[in-house]
Amino acid sequence: MPPIQRALIAACVTAILLVLAGAGCDRPPLLPAFSNPVVEGLWSAERMAGARSVDTPVPKDIGEDVGVTDPEPDPVPATAEKAAYRDNAAVIGKIFFDTPDGPSVCSGTAVEDPARPGKSGLVWTAGHCVHAGAGGDWFRNIVFVPSYNDLALDGWARQAADQDRIAPFGTWWADGAEVAPEWVAEGAPSGGAGSPFDYAVLHVKRPGVGASLQETIGQAAPVWFGAPSATRISVMAVWGYPAAPPFDGERMFSCQDRPGRLSVRSDQPVLYRVGCTMTGGSSGGGWFARDPDGDLALVSNTSIGPADNTWLAGPRLGEAAGELYQRAGDTARTSSTP
Repeated sequence: MPPIQRALIAACVTAILLVLAGAGCDRPPLLPAFSNPVVEGLWSAERMAGARSVDTPVPKDIGEDVGVTDPEPDPVPATAEKAAYRDNAAVIGKIFFDTPDGPSVCSGTAVEDPARPGKSGLVWTAGHCVHAGAGGDWFRNIVFVPSYNDLALDGWARQAADQDRIAPFGTWWADGAEVAPEWVAEGAPSGGAGSPFDYAVLHVKRPGVGASLQETIGQAAPVWFGAPSATRISVMAVWGYPAAPPFDGERMFSCQDRPGRLSVRSDQPVLYRVGCTMTGGSSGGGWFARDPDGDLALVSNTSIGPADNTWLAGPRLGEAAGELYQRAGDTARTSSTP
């Protein structure tokens, strides 16, 4: 074998070994394969109602002395969404999953899939609703319930409701997930670490049903990557299912405010921040702004907020988020039947 060919082969082998070992680079660790087998009957109406928020509030003064940060916004009281949710905010729903501490909840948004126009099975949410972050692993038994508690039932009426009224479009199991590698490397349950990369995309299916999520609920939200900075957006609307007191996670709420900027670290992207009194459980819920055509498009998701629940912050979705979204669409296309 010629010397130059032996050298090339040796170089290739060395490069592969370095990647596998993670040596000599700052790349995040390789993720184990996502696995989320369907467990029939697991997410009953009672188990959904008993799930609790996984969110941990951040310190009040986060970002004040780091990078670009605007003054703290005034609190904006969360407004209850009008029922029936399927008629007013069908793309919004609750995400349920199991952590080592038990059943937990977040919020999510059904979004378009350019690879499957009109037949999307993609759901946008926060990374910490899917993966535990640095030193952690994927959560288990992840499902999406669009228009959860569609009629905003409360008290005895909620307890007496059957599964079809609590999950009017059914329970959708995640069979694929993409999470930002920076979240896997840096994400933490407190302090805001990793929050500029706290986003994820799920691909979901409903067992025994051939129709996609979008076909079933009738719509999916467009995603706007590279939306302007906070200084160039007049208003953002934020939706979610807050589950920590004084809320109980059973109803959908929203806030609208002019966004500001929040930095967690000066060497990382700046987050959007709005005044909003929604609490834990609203994490992963979609943030919307008007795109250049005047249509509402998803531009962020709830990531962090302080203990006194006066504001929320979410990542600005740039090129890396767009690539993650593309990977989720590619996975959906290869795993779905025509």
